[in-house]
Amino acid sequence: MRLMPGRLTALAATFAFACALLAGCAAQGPPAAVHAPPPGPARVVPQVDWDDAVLYFVILDRFADGDPSNNEQNDPEPGSVGSFHGGDLAGLIANLDEIAGLGATALWITPVQQQIPGFVSGAGFFDWGYHGYWADDFHAIDPRFGTEEQLKELVDQAHARGLKVLLDVVYNHCGYDSHYIFDKGRDWLRFGSHCGDDDLTSCLAGLPDFKTDNPEVREYLLEAHLGLAARTGIDGFRLDTVKHVEHDFWRLHRERSRAELGPDFFLLGEVWGGDNRVLDPWFEPDEMDAGFDFGFQGSTVGWVLGRGRPIAYDRYLQRREEVREGHYLSHYLSSHDTDGALFTLNGNRELFRLAVGLQMTAAGIPCIYYGEEVARTGGTWPDNRSDMPWGGRDLAPGAGVARDEGMRQWYRQLIALRRAHPALRRGERQGLDFGQDHFVFMRFDAQSGDRLLVAVNRSEQVCATEVELPAGWPTVPVVPMVDLLDGAHFAPEEGKLAVTIPARGLRILAAEQ
Repeated sequence: MRLMPGRLTALAATFAFACALLAGCAAQGPPAAVHAPPPGPARVVPQVDWDDAVLYFVILDRFADGDPSNNEQNDPEPGSVGSFHGGDLAGLIANLDEIAGLGATALWITPVQQQIPGFVSGAGFFDWGYHGYWADDFHAIDPRFGTEEQLKELVDQAHARGLKVLLDVVYNHCGYDSHYIFDKGRDWLRFGSHCGDDDLTSCLAGLPDFKTDNPEVREYLLEAHLGLAARTGIDGFRLDTVKHVEHDFWRLHRERSRAELGPDFFLLGEVWGGDNRVLDPWFEPDEMDAGFDFGFQGSTVGWVLGRGRPIAYDRYLQRREEVREGHYLSHYLSSHDTDGALFTLNGNRELFRLAVGLQMTAAGIPCIYYGEEVARTGGTWPDNRSDMPWGGRDLAPGAGVARDEGMRQWYRQLIALRRAHPALRRGERQGLDFGQDHFVFMRFDAQSGDRLLVAVNRSEQVCATEVELPAGWPTVPVVPMVDLLDGAHFAPEEGKLAVTIPARGLRILAAEQ
């Protein structure tokens, strides 16, 4: 695609498109090493479809405190891992530019319903419902998070920046000792000795389990969640604990959500252990649009740590692209339910940058877990839910927590390239060259004609390799190749390309235009 008049290198053309994607980007020259927020609201070019999306996931309580007056049961001290830390809708609204300026196109936030009033201590500390998954009233917003009016404002402000918003919702269970136990009893819920031992009747982590096969329960929960979405303009749901609810419920849910919220209302489901095959029983009857790819984190972190052969990892990436048409996998490196990737990599930021490069060149919907783009280490649960780092900004609860702006710029660069090149998001994948610690693959999008080579090296040493260019690659006349990340040039000879790959690095190569 020619983006500017005259003969431009692929690097210049891609950068010009990236400037259009990210507000505040300079018109010429490479991006600054340290990102400064642009003047005025940041704005991204909205995603065309969900295969164009980059998702950013926020635990609302741990992001930004915009209204200290609602900090009931708030204890942001570092040792208070299970308490409310004060993050709320007001804080998220005030800092949407942090997300839009990164280049993400969609925001996923944890549930906002009224949480149980107390805490549990089974984990060895006082553990409150700061995360939103222990509801006590599905028809009310927890005042510690804000108000319904603020949720609508969040959606409106996100839309003004080109962002879509997904709200996390729970149909399977309520919180420990919720009033539903006492008001509705066993007609609505399984709890205590009445829990079953299969996916549908078990009480996950001992939580009271809704009998979602009961029509009265179904209507109550559907009205609560769909009604909130209709009133606030939410673009879709992240569906919690999908496999613990009946398939016929999800078919009804799809029917109702489309009828009441529109045909484009997006459903992203959590099926624990999901991959393209595990998720297909929900994709085939079209009960949801997308699901989380639980295998990507372990496979990718393991590979950059030196486990497994490059050809085996490349074949894994090829297999995970075999998804039912019209449906998507969302792949992540860290989450609120798994160890942080940077923590698993022992804090090695070079390897983490490489893992991010693999994430942003893989098919599907990449999901960024808040703060990992500035090297929030995370850890095992509950440390994987630590506060958003804000560095020198006086913004609770993560004021003064160090952040890596260079890492953030790496994310911005990769996201901009991903959005500028359809080949990085969809289409054909072909492995070309494999060594002990490196591999090279092609991504090709037939619809646009976009074609790129991605070269990856996990070794501590620079890798030199020669790649035979695939059939269809322009070789006559000889077309130089340029790395869209650093501008390095390489000249093919007789259908082959000699290329060096930086230590623990990658190249994204395109033919010069």
